[in-house]
This record gives sequence, structure tokens and C-alpha cells, in this order.
Amino acid sequence: MRTFGFPEFLFILEAAQWTLALSAIAFVGGATLGLLIALMRTSESTWARAVSTTFIQIFQGTPLLLQLFLVFFGAPVLGLDINPWVAAGVALVLNSAAFLGEIWRGCIQAIPRGQWEAAQALNLHYVARMRDVVLPQAFKIALAPTVGYLVQIIKGTSLAAIIGFVEVTRAGQIVNNATFQPLIVFSVVAAIYFVICWPLSLLAARMERKRAQALAR
Repeated sequence: MRTFGFPEFLFILEAAQWTLALSAIAFVGGATLGLLIALMRTSESTWARAVSTTFIQIFQGTPLLLQLFLVFFGAPVLGLDINPWVAAGVALVLNSAAFLGEIWRGCIQAIPRGQWEAAQALNLHYVARMRDVVLPQAFKIALAPTVGYLVQIIKGTSLAAIIGFVEVTRAGQIVNNATFQPLIVFSVVAAIYFVICWPLSLLAARMERKRAQALAR
């Protein structure tokens, strides 16, 4: 057993790079798949709406921790060799896609019907209608809630510690097992998460205020 000191703090701080890397993977992958889900949810195809709705209900209706377990422990059953990094990435991408897809679906449907009808009057096909008319406007609406949800993704990466992925929370557990000073150790872990997430929360709130002011003019 040893006392918590600068080397232990540095070990936890260095683990923050893996928290940020996993968050980036989850956000980029979730955004890509989430956009597809949102487009399917708002498409004219009954089949596409049914598939996307089922996907969202499954991943929003089950805990992220359970999804991590299913990917990490389920893959070997299917004969796939998977490590904690890949398992955490896959689970977080799928979970993020479900939530971002639903956020963006709401933003797309928030566009006034007049805009949709004007695009149809110009005889634009579905792809051109979404690309040139609907999505640019929906992007402005979605920006603030998307940044806000990024905070949830960063905090959600802490669950990856359960399957052995060494990010900030797992690093804190390792240090605590060596020092037996949980109050100090996990206060440092909480402070690191706060430093990462607080600026994003402020940015999301600022975007929301600017949009409200623009609408009020």
C-alpha cells in the first residue's frame, strides 16, 4: 500500500486521453449511424421507419452497461476475438446512434411543413430535398442538443471500466486499490470529468441562448 501522490495523479490524468479517444469514436460513429437512423425514421418507406424505430427502442430501452456486457461477453460466443477497446467502442457507437438518431429525427421534423411543401413544389426528389432544404435547417436546431449529448457520451465511457478498459474511472479504481484512499482518488476522477464536461455544457447552453435570441428577433 502506498500514499496517493503526483505519480498516481499523473496515471489517472494520462488515462483521460483514452476517455477522450473512446468518446470521439462513440461520437463520430454514433453521429454517422445516427444520421442514417434519423433519415430512416423520417423517410417515406414504412420498412425503413420500422427498422429504425426498432433499433431505437432496443438501445434506448436497455441499459448501456448491459449493452457493454452483451458485446464483450457475447462476441466470444459467436467465435469473435474481441478486446475491451473494441467492445466499448461498438457498444457506445450503437447506443449513441440510437439517442442521436432520435434527437436529429425531432430536429428534422421541427422544420415547418411549408419548407417541405416548397421543396416538393420545386419537384426535388427525396435526396435533394433533404440535402438542400431540410438538413441545413435541421442542423442549426440540432447543434445545441448534440453538443449537450456529447457530455453524456463522455460520462458514459466510465462504464467501460466494468469490462477492463482503462480510462479515467478504471485508472481511479486501480489507484484506489493501491492506496486505499477512495475519497481523494475519486474526487480527482470527478474533477477530471468536470474539467472535460463543463466547457461543453457551457457551450451547449450558449448555443441554446443564441438560437432563442435569433428566434425572438
